[in-house]
Amino acid sequence: MTQRPNIVVIMADQLTPHFTGAYGHRTAKTPNLDALAARGMRFDAAYCNSPLCAPSRFSLMSGQLISRIAAYDNASEFRASVPTFAHYLKALGYRTCLSGKMHFVGPDQKHGFEDRVTTDIYPADFAWTPDWEAHDERIDKWYHNMQTVKESGVAQATYQIDYDDEVGFAAKRWLFDEGRRRASGDDAPFAMVASFIHPHDPYVARPEWWNLYSDDDVDMPAYVPPIEEQDAFSKRLLDGIEASYIPLSDEELIRARRAYLANVSYFDSKIGEIVQTLEDMGELDNTIVIVTADHGDMLGERGLWYKMNFFEYSARVPLVMAGPGVTTGTAGNACSLVDMLPTLIDIAGGSLDMVGEPVDGRSLMPLARGNTDPVDEAIGEYCAEMTPYPVVMIRRGSFKYVHCDIDPPQMYDVVNDPLETTNLAAHPDHVQVAADFAAEVARRWDGEALRAKVIATQKSRRALHAAMEAGAGEDWDYNPPSDASQQYVRNHMDWAEANNFYRFPPLKEEST
Repeated sequence: MTQRPNIVVIMADQLTPHFTGAYGHRTAKTPNLDALAARGMRFDAAYCNSPLCAPSRFSLMSGQLISRIAAYDNASEFRASVPTFAHYLKALGYRTCLSGKMHFVGPDQKHGFEDRVTTDIYPADFAWTPDWEAHDERIDKWYHNMQTVKESGVAQATYQIDYDDEVGFAAKRWLFDEGRRRASGDDAPFAMVASFIHPHDPYVARPEWWNLYSDDDVDMPAYVPPIEEQDAFSKRLLDGIEASYIPLSDEELIRARRAYLANVSYFDSKIGEIVQTLEDMGELDNTIVIVTADHGDMLGERGLWYKMNFFEYSARVPLVMAGPGVTTGTAGNACSLVDMLPTLIDIAGGSLDMVGEPVDGRSLMPLARGNTDPVDEAIGEYCAEMTPYPVVMIRRGSFKYVHCDIDPPQMYDVVNDPLETTNLAAHPDHVQVAADFAAEVARRWDGEALRAKVIATQKSRRALHAAMEAGAGEDWDYNPPSDASQQYVRNHMDWAEANNFYRFPPLKEEST
């Protein structure tokens, strides 16, 4: 078998491609992402499958839409019986590792990864379960609000900075351990996911990243329709995040967007650190590096913040791929995170014959190699807060269609109207296109049946959470294993052998 490439997936949280240099932002400083895009493939219509952290990540890991695996919201269990790309890569002979966030909910906190070298940053239990039977009630303990935006700015340390510094360090240490392993003669390929929390809100940056920008580098939101012209779902979201009744000043808007840009640059520095580590190991030329995110951030566009909707700033994700066999260029086909599992299996030399459950994606390697792809489609589903019914999306060609059973439909030509200013769903020139999308939605989804399933899981999870709060069961939050007796230099080790093992690259033996 020819040597198979290593795989390194670097994930951001809540990174909209619109705020990166690689995707054309006029001032964003993302030299490491830009460099990968310059020598690889940039996907220009990549979407998440659900614009919320946990559901999006479960789709990414499983290659399945959230309705198929009941991954509805940030407190939905990711069942241990669902196969992930980590399982398949291990079966194909890869060493696998997760460093950082994946927002796994449930007692299985590895989901096929051989090594997991950090804890997660968010709860692993059912605490964040929404209630569709009271969908219009704010959840003050853990739900987004405008105070987060108003408190944007500069700090020396935050829990997010602490976490991402740990994620980056742990990822680099694991990679160097892989280098040591390979130097000892084990040539099995490796696959790592390094998953960071930035630039997710709160929008608070360290001074060195904040000072990369001035207020003049920050644009105001390009399009904010008046409240009476907002679509029905956006009105619910505006109420849910308090944006409909807590105004923001221009200064507050600029400060939040500047801090976001600063944290995008901070995340970009982590890309650089990992790429540099691969180069130091001598593995960069045999490693496919993929950079993406779980969803985007509205950042005040349309008056909205955070995610939870299918407008471009929220639903689009960056997707840049570089490495052996990847052509330099851009790909315009619509694609999504469910495509990552087939893509990674393809890279690893496997085929979809090995999958244990049907997958909803396709390999993106034909596009990455510069070939044509007849598929130009992304599917999205949102089943979390601030809606009592599923909200679904179909992006195909230049059109995006968004449907919720209780709302008027929306359809946008996102190629010719990237700010999505004109809803074409009832436009006389697009009657047939809209009708075709509506018929497809009816075939794909039964809104009432899906709503019933969502409410049933919410009820069971709230009951279980109450029992767990009362002391039933054990915490699921992941504790990375650590055995200090086997680390560095200990009495049972030969000091010289330990020194030689840890030194990388190893000293070459002199020939006699």
